[in-house]
Amino acid sequence: MSLWGESRAESADLTGRRLTCLIVGMREGVEMADEVAVSDAMAVERTLAGDRDAYRVLVERHSRTVYRMAYRMMGNAHDAEEVVQESFLRAYQKLKQFAGNANFGTWVYRIAANYAIDRIRQRNADEARREGPSKPGEDSLEVDPLSQVPDMSPSPERLAGMKSNSNATKNTVFRAVQKLRRAMAPFLEGKEARAMGTEV
Repeated sequence: MSLWGESRAESADLTGRRLTCLIVGMREGVEMADEVAVSDAMAVERTLAGDRDAYRVLVERHSRTVYRMAYRMMGNAHDAEEVVQESFLRAYQKLKQFAGNANFGTWVYRIAANYAIDRIRQRNADEARREGPSKPGEDSLEVDPLSQVPDMSPSPERLAGMKSNSNATKNTVFRAVQKLRRAMAPFLEGKEARAMGTEV
């Protein structure tokens, strides 16, 4: 016998006469989803009519899924429970605005996701406020624009390096000019050579 209660001969028959477990499971899943949607719609109608137990059925049916999502987003059980509680409270308060053509589970899931995002933003803003300003001037309303301009003046070390580089550069240029004069002297006529300061 196989897992599904059929003999090996029956399970080995691949002619398509018998439904496989996957197809049966899919059909059962679709039927169950239809039943949940119908019962969700009925529970919403009953809740709007004043039956609080009907809303309890909706909470029990969808709170597990909402909690899993909230826990993934918030990272801890305490905040996830708060998100679940607040999202079902908001859903109850806005139940008259619920569009009956949508699934209640999807609707409350989206409410929970939006609330979790708001809580994360609030938590990040609170943490940033506790850390304080990271740059000078952020804590005051007026910021001096000149304090934002970087100081471009050279440091004393850089000035000393520039002076020594300047002297080395002057010596290199002077030697190059002298070498050029000596090289050009034979080609220049006497007047030009004397004007350049060298003798022919």
